Amino acid sequence: MTTSRTPLYQEHLRLGARMVDFAGWEMPLQYSSVREEQAAVRTDTGVFDVSHMGRFSFSGRAVPEVLERILTNRISDLEPGRARYTLMCASDGGIIDDLVVYRDWEGDWHCVVNAANRISDLAWIRQHCILDAEVHDQSAQSALVAVQGPRAQSLLSSLGCDLASLPYFGVARANVVGVDMLVSRTGYTGEDGFELFAPAECSAGLWSGLVDAGAKPCGLAARDALRLEAGLRLYGADMDRSTNPLEVGLGWTVKLDQRDFVGHDALAAELARGPARRLVGLGGVERCIPRHGARIGRMAALGTVTSGTYSFWLGRGIGLGLVQAQVPLDAYLEVEVHNGWGAVEVLALPMYRGSAGRIATSDSESAPRP
Repeated sequence: MTTSRTPLYQEHLRLGARMVDFAGWEMPLQYSSVREEQAAVRTDTGVFDVSHMGRFSFSGRAVPEVLERILTNRISDLEPGRARYTLMCASDGGIIDDLVVYRDWEGDWHCVVNAANRISDLAWIRQHCILDAEVHDQSAQSALVAVQGPRAQSLLSSLGCDLASLPYFGVARANVVGVDMLVSRTGYTGEDGFELFAPAECSAGLWSGLVDAGAKPCGLAARDALRLEAGLRLYGADMDRSTNPLEVGLGWTVKLDQRDFVGHDALAAELARGPARRLVGLGGVERCIPRHGARIGRMAALGTVTSGTYSFWLGRGIGLGLVQAQVPLDAYLEVEVHNGWGAVEVLALPMYRGSAGRIATSDSESAPRP
C-alpha cells in the first residue's frame, strides 16, 4: 500500500521528527520526547499536524436533510459559525465513524472524518445524497493544524489573530501569519485549542510561524496519551462497527425524538433494554500498563482493553476498556500484560479534565462530553 504524506512532511523532517505509518500516512510519532510534548500541551501550547484527517465540503439546498438522515446528532438547527460532534451509524446501530460537522459564517457545510475512513465515509455519504445535495473531498487542497493548550489563544493573539470571543465549537474566518483560513475552537487533547484549515500551499509558512511563536511540535504518541487522559475515543480502537454509541458512552450524541436517521430504530431498542457493555477508564496499579486487545478478568472474562499507554502527566499506565455493564467504578480488576497479569482500577471518564472544560459553555450541545 502506498503511504501518503501531508503538505507538512518536509517540515517534520526538518525538525527531526521520528516518522511512522499511521492509517496509510507517514506521520510524526514524536519530535523530542512524549513527556516534554505532553507537558507542553498541558501547561502551554503544542502544535499537531492532523492533515491526514479527511475534509469534506457540501453543496446544494438538500444538504441539511442529508446530514439529518445519516448522522445521530441533530444537525438542522446548527447555526452559522458553529460546529457539532456526531456519529454516523449503520442500520444496526454500529458506528461507521465519528466526525465533526461545521457550518461556516456563510452557512456552508463541512465535516472532518477519520483518516482511515475517508474513502468509505465518502462513499457512504454519496450513497445517501438526494437531489440537490453533493459531497466533495477537499482533503488534498488543504492542511489541518491543531494548536492546543491553555496558552493557545494567547499565542495566536501574538500573531495578530484575536479569537478570545470565539466560543467552544465555534467557527470563524481568521488570518494567521498572513494566511486567510477557517478556524474552529476544537481539538482532541482535553485542552483549549484551535484547529486551522489552511490552503495546502501555505501550510509550511503557517507551521513555521506557529513554531517560531513558541508552539511546541507534537506527535502522535503525545496526542494519544492526551486524548486518553481526557477520555476521548479513537475510532478503530475504542469504537467501530461492532459497537454502538450507547456502549461507548456517546449516547448524548443520539437525538431520537421527532426525527429519523440511519440506525434510529436499533438505537432506540438498545436504549430501551440498556447496553450490556460500557466503556470505562482504566488506571494501572503499580507498574501495570493496559494495552490494546488485552483481556480484562482472569477468573472470568469481563471485557477487553481498547486503548492503553503510559501517562507521564498522571504518572501511571492508563487506558480505556469495554467491560460488562455491571462492573462498578472503583473496582480493581486483573488485566493481561506481557509477562502475566497486572491490576487496573476502573475509573470514571475523563481521567483528567483540562482547560477545554473551562471554556465550554454549560448549555453547549456541540462540545464532546466523555
